[in-house]
Amino acid sequence: MKWGYTCSSEEFEASELLEHAVSAERAGFEFVTVSDHFHPWTSSQGHSPFAWTTVGAIGARTEQVEIGTGVTCPLIRYHPAVIAQAAATSAELTGGRFFLGIGTGEALNEHITADRWPPADVRQEMLVEALEIMRALWTGETVDYEGDFYIVENARLFSKPSEPPRVFWAASGEKSAALAGTHADGLWATSPSRETVDAYRNAGGEGDVIGQLTLCFGRDREKAIDTAHEIWPNAGIPGQLSQDLPTYTHFEQAAELVTRDAIAEEMPCGDDVDAVVEAATEFADAGFTMLHVHQVGPDQQGFLDWWQEELADAVKAVGSTRSGARRSR
Repeated sequence: MKWGYTCSSEEFEASELLEHAVSAERAGFEFVTVSDHFHPWTSSQGHSPFAWTTVGAIGARTEQVEIGTGVTCPLIRYHPAVIAQAAATSAELTGGRFFLGIGTGEALNEHITADRWPPADVRQEMLVEALEIMRALWTGETVDYEGDFYIVENARLFSKPSEPPRVFWAASGEKSAALAGTHADGLWATSPSRETVDAYRNAGGEGDVIGQLTLCFGRDREKAIDTAHEIWPNAGIPGQLSQDLPTYTHFEQAAELVTRDAIAEEMPCGDDVDAVVEAATEFADAGFTMLHVHQVGPDQQGFLDWWQEELADAVKAVGSTRSGARRSR
């Protein structure tokens, strides 16, 4: 299993995320991801820098780590042609280290242009079309496209990558995972669901499967739980709400129903290495091949020190004997 580090755009300014990513590379992480949000989930998180500027800065300051957006919605506030250009430039700047995570998005970010918020099945159809446009543009040919959702006229990327970036399709269920298997280079999911991974594989998906493990490191477990509950209560907001609530104030209202105990159950808190190994093993057993860690809260350096001193050695064998990886690099 490849291990990554999450640059949480909801919690830090771009300048801080840049330093975190550089430190993560030094700590031995193999990839970093940058969340692509216009708003944080709640005002307690407090930030929302432009992900693509951050990606470029990280690419210029690092040498080996792969870098991906985690994830971008190229449907409403972004036109897919614009994301095709952004991804092409990022791939060139990083010498091919960039990969693109795409998903159907959340109303939290996409409602800002006052366009209609479509239901999930329509957004999945839009994502198929958006990816067709991006792949066509990455050829460097002039593209004219008229689909059900998008029109592109006389568009050509003069700065195109030598190889198109890998595209990971974010899915929370089997239908979307099957679309990932048909259209994308890899799958991205937040929960360790074997059914989701199987749907991707059964639809022909042979690439990596990325998961995210959210935790809150701290030597005092009770304080770590308090930090997670204050800063990342959205971890306890279930299902469709996370896609359809339109503002951070709505998320704050929903978060009032999320208890401290629920957050302690939702993610490892404290410095229990075994708890993290157990959580990572669930992803490995489900067939995930890449796992990026999201450390909640301000103590990013403390987490990175813990990773180097204790955690990395404990988790490096997770997934090493499993055959889930069928890489498409």
